[in-house]
Amino acid sequence: METIRALIIDDEQLARELIKNYLKDQPDIQIIGECENGFEGARSIAELKPDLVLLDIQMPKINGFEMLELIDNPPVTIFITAHNDHAIRAFEMNAVDYLLKPYSQERLMAALEKAKEKIRAGAKDDRMKLLVGQPLTEKLERIVVKTGTKIRVIPVDRIIYLEAQDDYIMVYTDEGKHLKQGTMKYYEDHLDPSKFVRVHRSYIVRIDQVTQLEPYTKENYIMKLKNGASLKVSRNGLKNLKDKFNF
Repeated sequence: METIRALIIDDEQLARELIKNYLKDQPDIQIIGECENGFEGARSIAELKPDLVLLDIQMPKINGFEMLELIDNPPVTIFITAHNDHAIRAFEMNAVDYLLKPYSQERLMAALEKAKEKIRAGAKDDRMKLLVGQPLTEKLERIVVKTGTKIRVIPVDRIIYLEAQDDYIMVYTDEGKHLKQGTMKYYEDHLDPSKFVRVHRSYIVRIDQVTQLEPYTKENYIMKLKNGASLKVSRNGLKNLKDKFNF
């Protein structure tokens, strides 16, 4: 029987110890490490490449969802949390199971059977594609980006605008720019519509950063932003702006 390599990520030591105790008699499960926050978790996943992650959601610095956004090819994931209001999002992210603390050993074993089946079928999660195609139940309040080995948490109020770049999004902030995997549709749906507007197939702009709108062609305009950037506005983008500003 092939051994499944598992990584535990939870900020509570007692929670990590409970998982290890529940799994100690499972010969086909090898605990290869444990982490107490999302930063450590992202680094350990990249270095250790586990088959399975047992992941808490609410953790210091970045939460479990944000951590998974940093992983290009995330392993099969079982969410384990004390909060029952994240289940929908967890399954939208293709979690194999969602355990609510406190849980029994039998409940964890049932989740593991699902994980084993998925791992042995070779069904690794393409989590990012699944996420961008599914509705979330809440609006984004921050975006997590990775530059080299550094991870940054950017509150959405620091964003000036977003630009589409193939399969990635360039996030422009008051401190610079950051490349992140994703689609414009995803951010259009999940940024607060009272603060952000899609003005072009390539641009989403924070409304309070707009300073001027000038005609460019018969059906297009140029938008000026406070940071000096000039962006094209399409016909649909102009309609969106008119709806926002009532002009």
